[in-house]
Amino acid sequence: MPYAELKSLNYRMPAEWSAHDATWVAWPHETSDWPGKIDTIHWVYAEIVRELALSERVEIIVRDEDQRGFVSDCLKKNEVLLEQCRLHVVPTDRSWLRDSGPTAVYDKTGALTWMQWNFNAWARYANYQSDQRVPSAIAQTSGANLIRAVRPDDSSRPLVLEGGAIDVDGEGTLLATEECLLSAVQERNPGLTRAGYEEAFFKYLGVSKTIWLASGIEGDDTHGHIDDVARFAAPGKVLLAYEDAETEQGYAASQDNYQRLIHASDAAGRPLEVVKLPLPRKIVFDSQVLPASYLNFYIANRTVLVPTFNDEKDRQALQIIADLFPGRRIVGIHSVDLVLGFGTIHCLTQQQPAV
Repeated sequence: MPYAELKSLNYRMPAEWSAHDATWVAWPHETSDWPGKIDTIHWVYAEIVRELALSERVEIIVRDEDQRGFVSDCLKKNEVLLEQCRLHVVPTDRSWLRDSGPTAVYDKTGALTWMQWNFNAWARYANYQSDQRVPSAIAQTSGANLIRAVRPDDSSRPLVLEGGAIDVDGEGTLLATEECLLSAVQERNPGLTRAGYEEAFFKYLGVSKTIWLASGIEGDDTHGHIDDVARFAAPGKVLLAYEDAETEQGYAASQDNYQRLIHASDAAGRPLEVVKLPLPRKIVFDSQVLPASYLNFYIANRTVLVPTFNDEKDRQALQIIADLFPGRRIVGIHSVDLVLGFGTIHCLTQQQPAV
């Protein structure tokens, strides 16, 4: 569909760099996600919230009243701006709110609407029943409507999707990987085709152009989430996790993704400017490669929070991102421990756009 016709759509997902009213996070508690490290992770979260609170309101989900008290103490000790934080008791299984939470869109009138995907823990874990109720809680708290997305090929079945599987430019273009959405491994929607996904993206997100990359990065237990491999930095401009060492496992996929991007155009017909972002050193825990990527940054109103990994490439990555977001502070968040949970900053945040 032509780009000009996007204005007639029912919903539109704004880009992450658009103005926010708030950022949502869910406080961690699943100890198996960070074996022997959960005590450290609490302080990583406190630091993330401290930085976010300097930029916008932070809505914090806690699992129960006991955790509310614990989190309040963490925030005070970390000198977080408490007037910028609100705590909400909502039972959860895990804290990866980018995926278990809803995705914010605007309706035709410009009102905030939350899009609820069916969350099944990446077709990987058995415990996700509490996480499935998180979207309703967020919608109720924010006072916005909640729309439950269904499959375009069968409206009786909910559409399984995670926020980390998609990235948009706010002008009708979306990035995704075939590995995540079109593979039989950790299959989200058995039988749903490429065209079916694109129909759903058009209906629920206002997307008229989907750019499919081949695969995500090594170690990603979601099986190919886009937010570790490619992100929009502006309309027509994409950051790509790039491996230039032929001896590394991700080299071939990196080259494939790069070729796809440089030969692609966005919904407005613009060719894409591709900015290469290096991958950090390989981080391994108990023989398992972890999905360490600078692409898992989060764009807040005044700040971009970027995961760092005690790597010589940290400084280079921070500078590349700083050049792309000149009006925002670029803050590195030490994430060597955080990535043990198979995710970092973008995975744990969810933006609530300004109305």
